[in-house]
Amino acid sequence: MTARLPRATYRLQLHADFPFRAAQKVLPYLARLGVSDVYLSPIWESAPGSTHGYDVTDHSRIDDDLGGEGAFRRFAARARELGLGVVVDFVPNHMGIQGGHNPYWEDVLRHGQASRYAHFFDISWRPLKRALEGKVLLPVLGDQYGRVLERGELRLERDGGQFFLQYYDRRFPLSPRSLWALLEGVEAHLPERVAQDTRAELASIARSVANLPRSVTPDLTGADREARAQEAAVVTRRLDALTRESRAVRDVLDAAVSFVNADTARLDALIQEQNYRLAFWKVASEEINYRRFFDINDLAALRMEDPRVFEWAHTKLFELVRDGLITGVRLDHTDGLYDPAGYFAALQQGAAQALGARYAQGEPLPLYVVAEKILEPGEVLPDAWAVHGTTGYDFLAQLNGVFVDGAAEDELTAIYRRFTGDRDGYGEHLYRGKHLIQRVSLPGEVNVLTEHLERLAESDLRARDFTLSALRSTVREVIACFPVYRTYIRADGSREPGDDAKIDRAVNDARARSRHSGSNVDPSVFEYLRGVLKLDAPDARARAAYADFALKFQQLTGPVTAKGAEDTAFYRFGRLLSLNEVGGDPALFGTPPRSFHASARARADHWPHAMLAGSTHDTKRGEDTRARISVLSEIPQTWSAYLSGWSPLIRRLERDTDLGRAPTSPDTYALVQNALGAFPLTGDADLSGLTGRLSAYMLKAAREAKQRTGWASPDSEYEAALDALVRGLMADGSFTSSLRELHARISPYGAQNGLSAALVRLTAPGVPDTYQGCEGWNQSLVDPDNRRPVDYAWRARTLARLEKRHAGGGLNLAQELLEGYADGGVKLLVTWAALQARAAHPELFGQGTYQPLEAGKYLLAFARAHAGQLAVTVAPRLTLSLTREQSPWAVGEVWGNRQLTLPVTGTYRNALTGETLRVRSEKVPVAKVLEDFPLALLIREKPA
Repeated sequence: MTARLPRATYRLQLHADFPFRAAQKVLPYLARLGVSDVYLSPIWESAPGSTHGYDVTDHSRIDDDLGGEGAFRRFAARARELGLGVVVDFVPNHMGIQGGHNPYWEDVLRHGQASRYAHFFDISWRPLKRALEGKVLLPVLGDQYGRVLERGELRLERDGGQFFLQYYDRRFPLSPRSLWALLEGVEAHLPERVAQDTRAELASIARSVANLPRSVTPDLTGADREARAQEAAVVTRRLDALTRESRAVRDVLDAAVSFVNADTARLDALIQEQNYRLAFWKVASEEINYRRFFDINDLAALRMEDPRVFEWAHTKLFELVRDGLITGVRLDHTDGLYDPAGYFAALQQGAAQALGARYAQGEPLPLYVVAEKILEPGEVLPDAWAVHGTTGYDFLAQLNGVFVDGAAEDELTAIYRRFTGDRDGYGEHLYRGKHLIQRVSLPGEVNVLTEHLERLAESDLRARDFTLSALRSTVREVIACFPVYRTYIRADGSREPGDDAKIDRAVNDARARSRHSGSNVDPSVFEYLRGVLKLDAPDARARAAYADFALKFQQLTGPVTAKGAEDTAFYRFGRLLSLNEVGGDPALFGTPPRSFHASARARADHWPHAMLAGSTHDTKRGEDTRARISVLSEIPQTWSAYLSGWSPLIRRLERDTDLGRAPTSPDTYALVQNALGAFPLTGDADLSGLTGRLSAYMLKAAREAKQRTGWASPDSEYEAALDALVRGLMADGSFTSSLRELHARISPYGAQNGLSAALVRLTAPGVPDTYQGCEGWNQSLVDPDNRRPVDYAWRARTLARLEKRHAGGGLNLAQELLEGYADGGVKLLVTWAALQARAAHPELFGQGTYQPLEAGKYLLAFARAHAGQLAVTVAPRLTLSLTREQSPWAVGEVWGNRQLTLPVTGTYRNALTGETLRVRSEKVPVAKVLEDFPLALLIREKPA
């Protein structure tokens, strides 16, 4: 059995305002557009009101906010009627735990280590801080615990037979055994008129509570945990029945509750008996003892390596795979898993079993699976992984860089430095960002890991004198210097080729930086960590212990790198913001065509079904926002002149604060780039919508940069100055007139970049994904701006127009749409025509070889060939430089005598315009290929 492989996907972002019912209405349009599969954001039960679905609260249920399982089954059935597969986003790494909506987490809070679900979550029950032993730290309070308690914000409450700690609208469950202090002897306070049976029942309930095993009882079996949970449930039911039957019981229990609430010491004593410790959210990150998704307290990591957790989490998924409703899976944040390779294999085995087949490593995969994975420059996806490739961030970065003129790097760097005063390269920002994340956002995770390393060192005579401080400094420095998101050493000692070299590089760089900084950490500590990470152990027992640490270490390097790069350094280093994109490296100033070709050929050879992305729910800017910003690399002197003209106004709008001028120049530099990239193509006079979007973006960007404000400690004065600058600039007629003028100059060349990128994405090796709405222009900013509603009515009308007119007059239609390019119809044409070509030639685009074509500096051109079929993609780049602004489009004579080398002669049809091109020699003038339309998808017609 082999997987159903998508030809092309279309991503839909589901939420309560766009549920399955609404998405189902879009399916006929998507089928006509030419995609083979609809690709959904997470469909699993998530926190109420979630707009993205990544805060899953129950993997065994489909989200009621989206319509529930019935609505999903109807959606999938309709998709199947239309010939569409359904790829779903699955979140194996973590769960949402906020607000009391996750029943499994709530059970852990109630029962602690004795919970039936304690093994679900990665909790350190015996941390270095002894006060936390056997407890989960919950950083949820708005102030110091003592102050919250004294103000009466924490209260004991009763609801029927259940008792809770109430903190505003959040209820925390109580450990059943802790109720003994509340119920002991309470029956004696019942009025004399109360029946003896009622008294006896209340006393019996109290004794049952007292006899419950403690949460920290060692060696509890699964049966013990189940029995304890059942006994606690029985106690609750009995007490609930008693309170319904007897007003006197209710009164005496409420009196007991009031008595506790009136005495801070008693209330505190009850709280201390719980399986969790409530703490001030601002100061708890250093001591937090459950692994999180990044630094988000409301997302707790799952121990998916536990077979019991895996089976529970995937039961519903495999049921839907078995029923033919789900045909593919996109996996979120796989670098957070303990053993990604093992997880992928287990997923394929489970899918095979659901489909009534068997799977073994090396056999064809039964389920289409792509994994979210950021590949650093030079890094490759492990060949043995049981997936079809990545979700496309690597492709996105490679393609994005094609439209940046690498020759302008020095000049744009100089402009950036003059304007911002920032002399550091991206690498230095990344290094500092990773250190900052470890100190501020993830210190608890670093501490847990360091304590683990200290226990290993204590058992080694040569390492037992290493101090906790030295070990912590070493761990931080090595993580800060790690060259990739993570390595993939497994428990059996196997690893990916190059993993040892990556560890060596990180340790060597860390040692050098430590020595340069004057740190007093002994070099032998670095060597000890090197040996542990490479599993260089004296015996099998130590090797197993080293492996456990190494796998935990790998789970931390990924989040630190992601937060240090994408959520810190990307917002500090803004030389050319189109390069600051997920999957990219802002230090690399563009992608030479030869590098793109090498990557595309490797993908064709090794990962022909990997996903190809242009925009995603995670991208910092939409693909067409980036496309316009990239044009600045072609006009550095012009850009510098505009900056000089805007500077006096910017300076007047800045404010003096105690910490210096606000906003900072780097923030301002980011603002004007984003304003240019997102400027409405229609040139609307009313820019209020853009102003609000820019203000929201800049607030998030400044907080992510963590320099003058931040999420944990917002600086209201700085943020007010930032908002004032945005609104002041966008309200100033001279600025908006100048910005509109510059935008008008670069807009067609940005549009050309967007059209070329779309065509390449839709024809390169891999499975092209179109993010919702990106068949038209996508000038979005960072989320949630990129989840705004999509106008499908306009798209459906435009598609009907294409279907009606393309066959009879493709060129005229294409030229008409190009002339009115601002509405996005021309991008819809390119998308539709390319998808129709893929549908007509599935083997050619799905299995075809990849051949770069010699085309000169201003073209990205390649051929796909399979079994006598041939397609040629011709995508212009750097067209402002090519045309020297003498023509808005790269057509006809602007190409001069440049030639395109085609693989074979014959007759070709341009799928975008319907034009026929007869080629009699291997070289054909580009001016002829692009005579009337500025890009081409040439399909060789077979001889009659």
